[in-house]
Amino acid sequence: MKTSRVSFAAALAAGTVLALSGTAFAHVSVQPAGEAAKGGYATINFKVPNERDNASTTQIEVNFPADQPLTSVMPQELPGWTSTVEKTKLDKPLTVHGKQINEVVTKVTWTGGKIEPGKFQQFPVSVGKLPENADKMVFKAIQTYDNNEVVRWIEESKEGAPEPQTPAPVLKLTAAKGADDHGAAAKPAADGAKSGDKNDKGEEKGGHDEAAKSASDTTARTLGIVGIVVGLAGVAFGIASRRRAAN
Repeated sequence: MKTSRVSFAAALAAGTVLALSGTAFAHVSVQPAGEAAKGGYATINFKVPNERDNASTTQIEVNFPADQPLTSVMPQELPGWTSTVEKTKLDKPLTVHGKQINEVVTKVTWTGGKIEPGKFQQFPVSVGKLPENADKMVFKAIQTYDNNEVVRWIEESKEGAPEPQTPAPVLKLTAAKGADDHGAAAKPAADGAKSGDKNDKGEEKGGHDEAAKSASDTTARTLGIVGIVVGLAGVAFGIASRRRAAN
């Protein structure tokens, strides 16, 4: 009976670790291909993982913060996906590069494609000018599955509080570079790849490197969790063995 209790406790602990880690890995997130410098332009990637085992993601909607209007938002063309850009008129026009801007992008929606279980998709967007007086931008995303389930990634994290269950993607901004040309603010992602450069498959090198880095991080976390589970099982086995020897 005591051995069964130890084994059950170890299994419960391992299951809890895996459940929590699965939730953490499944967030919709946003990362720049290089850096997102204040006041500049950058290419940012919205990473959308499929967190369901029995349904595919068929639509992703990203809402841009109304209090941080961007005058330029250009989604990259993705095979199989159609992007729709929605704009709204400004009460007070903005002046960018000497031109009056009367409307800004408020939402981008991707449809027509499919993210199958166990896979993810990145949605690159060229944006600017980024805010000059903020350290971050919060984008609210809505993920729709082909079984009509909708997940709203719209909760904003608060300092000192636990991460919400469905956090909104947050883009961290870096110090201003002084460069103001479209795309000039993005630093090379890796190995000299510049924002906008293409590889042999026509993909942006920066976005590809970011995806590889993210995948590597996820793999490392997964291996670490597997190690914890194996360690718990070993402890449970050792305790059980000692109890049997004592008896």
